[in-house]
Amino acid sequence: MTEGSQRVHETNPSATIAGTATAVPAHLLTSESVKTYMRKVFNLDGRRLDAMMTVIDNAQVTQRHSIFPVEYFVEPRPLTQTNLEYQENAIRLGHEAAAQALAAAGMTAADVDMIITVSCTGFMIPSLDAHLINLMGFRSDVRRLPITELGCAAGAMALSRAWEYIRAFPGKTVLVVSVELATLTFQRGDLSQANLISCVLFGDGAAAAVVTGRNAAGPRILDADTYTFPDSLDAMGFDLRETGFHIVLSKDVPQMIRERIKELTGAFLARNGLSRENIGVFLLHPGGQKLLSYMEEQLGLCRCDTQLSWEVLDQYGNLSSATILFILHAFLTKKAPPRHNYGVAAAFGPGFSAEFLLLKWQ
Repeated sequence: MTEGSQRVHETNPSATIAGTATAVPAHLLTSESVKTYMRKVFNLDGRRLDAMMTVIDNAQVTQRHSIFPVEYFVEPRPLTQTNLEYQENAIRLGHEAAAQALAAAGMTAADVDMIITVSCTGFMIPSLDAHLINLMGFRSDVRRLPITELGCAAGAMALSRAWEYIRAFPGKTVLVVSVELATLTFQRGDLSQANLISCVLFGDGAAAAVVTGRNAAGPRILDADTYTFPDSLDAMGFDLRETGFHIVLSKDVPQMIRERIKELTGAFLARNGLSRENIGVFLLHPGGQKLLSYMEEQLGLCRCDTQLSWEVLDQYGNLSSATILFILHAFLTKKAPPRHNYGVAAAFGPGFSAEFLLLKWQ
């Protein structure tokens, strides 16, 4: 690390991740139940059905959580009903994750100066943060930032916005809350490959993180960056139709990341006077097993470096924006603090974009 970059790190206002939490609904969706309902629900010919069974076997997703039993959410319902279900359960799970994250940080709602809520699997106005303010006793002057359209990258981007806020207002505290209820976007009549793959990967859950400029234990956020891939609007997203959200997911996404992740990570680290060899912790969003494998390949990582990403994928599936927060929470609760060590967190979402965070443990 250069002296110049070290001075920047030391003089920037501190933004520490002081507490994290996750919350999941009670129902489990196992890989075996996915196979059963894939056969029942979708009118696939034998060859395509066999191919989907292979996809399920290779997805590295043993189970996911869902707010409803599978036999309920696979049945068609009006968009008005699924959106009401989204609102009720987003508030419930968001409240649970937020309360636990504040407790982990040793804080109360009154200590929070800004709330950032993120989600892409439903719609509500007033937004989730307004409901939490009324439920949890936040101050009436708390700042609010709901983020709704950044998909899987939004959890990392919310941490970036929290860091920027604390740089502008040293000593403040930000609560980040992510809720994703992907099973509510299930589309029984959509036989596209993107929809079928989403039925294998995505799960429901919520996560929260407290980022503070106060003195606190935990990793500091030192830097953040966003890169939007040119001409990539059709790589990932949702189409909103009469029946609800229909996923857009290009098969080219893993290759897009494969071709650029080493270059992008290297440039991000270089501007901080660091290189790949300085990084001891990698918190990588597992969009799917192929994407995670490609990142290992390109960044020279072993399975021991990405173990928690694989575990989150295996036990929870892809939780969209909440995934990176689940991985962060797993690291902070399962691993010993890596003293004086640097870490990189990365997530990817519609745009198509990549979000990077540079962390350091004290």
